[in-house]
Amino acid sequence: MLLERFLPIGIQTFEKIRERNAVYVDKTDLIYRLAKSYSYVFLSRPRRFGKSLLVSTLRSYFEGRKDLFEGLAIEQLEKDWVQYPVLHFSLSLMRITAVDELGVLLDNILRDYERIYGTDAGTAKTEYSIRMKDLVLRAHAQTGKKVVLLFDEYDAPILDTMHDKTLMESVRQKLRQFYSPIKDLDSKLQFVFITGISKFSQLSIFSELNNLTTITMNNEYAAICGFTRDEIVTQLAPEIENLAKAMHISVNTALLRLKRKYDGYHFSKNSPDIYNPFSLLNCMADKELYNYWFSSGTPTHLIKQLSQYTLRPEELEGFAVSEMDFYVPVEHAETPIPVLYQSGYVTIKSYRSGIYTLGFPNEEVRVSFIKGLAPYYTGQTVTGNNSFLIRLISSLNDGDVDKAMTLLRSFFSSIPYNAEKQDEDHYKTIFYLIFTLSSEYSVRTEQCSAAGRCDALIETEDTIYVFEFKLDGTAEEALKQIDDKGYAIQYEAGDKKIVKVGVNFEKDKRTIERWVISE
Repeated sequence: MLLERFLPIGIQTFEKIRERNAVYVDKTDLIYRLAKSYSYVFLSRPRRFGKSLLVSTLRSYFEGRKDLFEGLAIEQLEKDWVQYPVLHFSLSLMRITAVDELGVLLDNILRDYERIYGTDAGTAKTEYSIRMKDLVLRAHAQTGKKVVLLFDEYDAPILDTMHDKTLMESVRQKLRQFYSPIKDLDSKLQFVFITGISKFSQLSIFSELNNLTTITMNNEYAAICGFTRDEIVTQLAPEIENLAKAMHISVNTALLRLKRKYDGYHFSKNSPDIYNPFSLLNCMADKELYNYWFSSGTPTHLIKQLSQYTLRPEELEGFAVSEMDFYVPVEHAETPIPVLYQSGYVTIKSYRSGIYTLGFPNEEVRVSFIKGLAPYYTGQTVTGNNSFLIRLISSLNDGDVDKAMTLLRSFFSSIPYNAEKQDEDHYKTIFYLIFTLSSEYSVRTEQCSAAGRCDALIETEDTIYVFEFKLDGTAEEALKQIDDKGYAIQYEAGDKKIVKVGVNFEKDKRTIERWVISE
């Protein structure tokens, strides 16, 4: 096994990573380009995607810490290494549950720099805009250099309080006061960088800052957070080889599994594939393909919220939106799209002629999200019944469709009467949830053909199962529709066996009444 390198799990400080000689995927060419191209920048990325490390790297760069960048791309690009005064504020240092707590946070982060540059004794500690302006002016006067402002997770207090609209509005107003001096200090500022999860315009915090450049969906900076495949192959080669050896697979197979599990993020129209850095580094350290990112902060409130929308979970496999859908205010959204996208649970899968197709980025998010959503549709924890899931997938592995359908009928019968509305879409959704959780097979709903869309399709290693559902109809009608509409024709040229299954659900009994199978 190759020599183990130090992986910076949980370390978000560039200085600490470099001093410990830890693995660092070099983004400094992009950082140099960013710093030279813009003065005011906003970047939105999901949680645990490297935003804090990016901000910390910018801090070291603007502080002129040339020693920390030895051997990195920026060493050959930067010739001057000017030392600027840097004010670095992190708004995620404490969870906010009341307006007074936000006051404590703002007071503390301002006071840290007031100890360095001084403060006006007559200024009240709650006058955040005055204190911010005073800090910048003092730093500029004492150093003779323009000031760099870095705001990490600027919207964390807002996201903490979104469940309470009154509290959220009070927090928003206080944050707006804190950020308000920035525009008027333009002549004293060298660079301003702001990160968060939600786009700034949604929260009206920076309404006066009309010179802020948003690079969130900029092709040039799509890979400034997260890892591309090229970066993984060239800069994490030893870790991938160690993972492959630990799993007793080839390096190529390891790369394929990593791609399926953690890849798939796109943050612009022409973005390269981006791997989740948090999950990937943890996987390299543990040598195990686990759902690290999702498990680090399961969004129970988001999952509960999604169940209240008309957008069904199976539609998250791929749905079309316009560019305007990305910018709808979260607190007024009539769909879950803005919060799902900004939080990283769906991503851009493709772009064409002004239309974006969004969907789950990878297997980690897809399976984990469905696992959390299932109880809101079934009234029970599907994954808690491991025996049922194991027997279900074993029956398909054996090609025993009758056994699989018998197991499904028993499961549907166990769903509480008031678990959800009892219509055909409800049964399709539960079908999708169950098969997504029970296997790694491709499960698709509303699969298009030339003559229409079949209700569900499951593709295993050697078989394609085409399902059509009826509610209070007959299984024969459902099977006939598969043939009449030619749902299976597009698969007949392949080498996989095709099995067609017509299913009828009986509304009064709330379960599968009958099924018919044709091979």
